[in-house]
Amino acid sequence: MAPRIIPRKEHNISRKQINPYALRTLYRLRDEGFIAYLVGGCVRDLLLKRTPKDFDIATNATPGQIKRLFRNCRLIGRRFRLAHLHFKEEILEVSTFRADGPAEDSEEEGRPGTGEGKGAVAGHPRHLKDDNGVVLRDNVFGTPEEDALRRDFTINALAYNITDFTVIDYSTGLRDLRDRIIRPIGDPAVRFTEDPVRMLRAVRFAASHEFTIEPASWETIRRLAPTISRSSPARLYEEVQKLFLLGSAGRVLGLLEESGLLAALFPGLGRRLADDEVHRRRLRANLDYLDQRRQSDTPPTPSFLLAALFGPSLEEAALAGHREGIPFQQALDSACGAALMELGNTVTVPARIGDHLRRILAMQQVLRRRPPRRPTALSGRQEFAEALEYLRMTTAVQGEGQAAREWWDAFLAGVPPEKITGTADADTPAPEADARKKRSRRRRPRRRKAAVPAAAPADAAG
Repeated sequence: MAPRIIPRKEHNISRKQINPYALRTLYRLRDEGFIAYLVGGCVRDLLLKRTPKDFDIATNATPGQIKRLFRNCRLIGRRFRLAHLHFKEEILEVSTFRADGPAEDSEEEGRPGTGEGKGAVAGHPRHLKDDNGVVLRDNVFGTPEEDALRRDFTINALAYNITDFTVIDYSTGLRDLRDRIIRPIGDPAVRFTEDPVRMLRAVRFAASHEFTIEPASWETIRRLAPTISRSSPARLYEEVQKLFLLGSAGRVLGLLEESGLLAALFPGLGRRLADDEVHRRRLRANLDYLDQRRQSDTPPTPSFLLAALFGPSLEEAALAGHREGIPFQQALDSACGAALMELGNTVTVPARIGDHLRRILAMQQVLRRRPPRRPTALSGRQEFAEALEYLRMTTAVQGEGQAAREWWDAFLAGVPPEKITGTADADTPAPEADARKKRSRRRRPRRRKAAVPAAAPADAAG
């Protein structure tokens, strides 16, 4: 199938919309005699009149050639050899056109896609799959068309040519953009098996762009959902953040549930939602709150995302342990540890993020106490801002903690603590409030020393 070329007058992409560093890089590669295209999501978003998050460039220059052209270049990756160009404010990603198929490894000085460079190492393939068909290494260089047709979805197989300002459609990307359809390039089973994370990407694009996943591909996702665990847990952690922190978390949750991906990613959460409709409604409300925050100037952090996803379950588990006689903080630490250990089988949460999650939840008791002890010191803690935001979310979703939230809002507005009305929080007392009541100490009366009787006068001699 011959690619479709759309001239400048027939599309809406202008050079004024392109990142200046990306534009400079495109011109530099072109002037050195290389092919240089804007590719992937940035072309898709520009055509949809959205602001791209990143501007990715693809070229027929090899990584070694790119490094020689740009002094600010750093080569990264083993699975995908990429060039990162470091500018003051950002990093620009430049990749070499790739093709499918095995080839012998070689130095970048070799001709792209041939393995004919000096220093070729026999038996060290550029393209490698495991027994399940998952791609482990993919550094076979090829043509622009080969590169486009090995991308995940048709809407991402579009390119912008800086030479003549045309848009090149190597598949059905323009038609699928118009019809708002997510469609893999080639056989969905093969593409999702090669890289199971593509299933999550399909959900993300469908949710964030309000597209529909093509029916045959959707059924393939539902069938292959359990294979998501074959992906790297660290990579899945990064993908989870993209899923839930882009402003469409509520829709993401629905698609993950329907496809079976939620149960594969978060087994404990999946079981809870299947059995508890009340918990499901609260979680959806939490995610709606996340989406609202994403639209503000303070987007949620990864630790706050985990608190929104797992906080209600962890707090309930901690309260259950406390009712059995375990100190609340100890019960909370135990619940967090167990949840993070189970989660680590599929999604690796960095230790510092998990620790921050614990502190956000532990601080809820302190924030709800009115008046709080040493509020100035509390407000200086690292986790304070997110802990207070969690309290605000709880107030918005459940109506609990309203009085405490108002107290802290007044304090942060500059009202002296002694002038803030109210001393006791009737909303939700701390779990250990009763256990920590101070007992009044009874003073024992001082024992007086018994008076020593005066000595009797001696009897007269005689």
